Amino acid sequence: MAEVDYYELLEIERTADDKTIKTSYRRLAMQCHPDRNPGCKDSESKFKAISVAYDVLKDPQKRAAYDRYGHAAFQSGGGGGGGPGFEGFSDIFENIFGEFMGGGRGGRGGSSVQRGADLRYDLEISLEDAYHGKSEQVRVDVAATCDVCDGSGAKAGTAARGCPTCQGHGKVRAQQGFFVVERTCPTCHGRGEVIAEPCTACRGEGRVEKSKTLEVRIPPGVDEGTRIRMSGEGEAGARGGPAGDLYIFLHVQRHSVFEREGTSLFARAPISITTAALGGTITVPGLDKQQHEIRIPAGIQSGKQLRQRGAGMPVLNGRGHGDMVVQIEVETPTRLTSRQRELLEEFRATETGEECPQSSGFFARLKGVLGAD
Repeated sequence: MAEVDYYELLEIERTADDKTIKTSYRRLAMQCHPDRNPGCKDSESKFKAISVAYDVLKDPQKRAAYDRYGHAAFQSGGGGGGGPGFEGFSDIFENIFGEFMGGGRGGRGGSSVQRGADLRYDLEISLEDAYHGKSEQVRVDVAATCDVCDGSGAKAGTAARGCPTCQGHGKVRAQQGFFVVERTCPTCHGRGEVIAEPCTACRGEGRVEKSKTLEVRIPPGVDEGTRIRMSGEGEAGARGGPAGDLYIFLHVQRHSVFEREGTSLFARAPISITTAALGGTITVPGLDKQQHEIRIPAGIQSGKQLRQRGAGMPVLNGRGHGDMVVQIEVETPTRLTSRQRELLEEFRATETGEECPQSSGFFARLKGVLGAD
């Protein structure tokens, strides 16, 4: 079956420029797209054919090979490759409209403009800082835009120019029969341009190492591992490219009193045996700098947890606070005066076993298990 000339398929002259080729392709693709012609086999075939033709003629190297060898340049494994199959309609339309919006696959293979790298900074803060929030100054070493050449990498009064080896594509191709071998340009290393007179301050890189001090705002309620993003404060991009971001990772120091779980604060509070037996109150200073009065019910046991609502950590980027949980630890006295010992002896003499039901119940069960009298 005779193959139709690619120029005829796209309804253009052999001298057509890139803009004319693209315009004609978009027009024909819209006319014969299968969605507009459901069930029409002819439209499907034409759509496929013009897509193959455009894939060749939009590329200068492929077009040159086609002009010289015709369809034979892309047959028998030829490197030009005959374009996408009919099943890839989404890929084809990405080529059409992606290029129209500036994001197509066509164009240069290399670019001198590159986004800078993101940076990480680990910052240690206290639990009090995590509670209240604060502003902290950090000093970071970054690759910053060269002030002398404004990031261009070129000496003042000069500019980068298109690479003469690859004509700005960043890649070079070598024709070997019907095959085309493509590799990174050895002159510009894929950037697509070269600098004849590099900036003496940055040696043509467009960036220099600098230290800068930044102010980091730490919001109330942050926790271990919270990440704060500082947009554009990372390394500057190569040859004037956009800067990366700086990420501050927070690490909260261990506190001498409180342990944190989410928005809850836990603390252990030792109380005397008399307070445990008779009840009373204790005062616990909170991270909110308030004195919280905790009521101790009479007869409280070790391990009992008492909750103070709203005295915990603030909710990050939200409203309200968690709770403060105080775990009671009944402390047995170890240093008694003679009078205290005497009073305790008098108390023991009046014990009936009903004062401590858990103890009496335990020994009763123990007797039942062992069969003791």
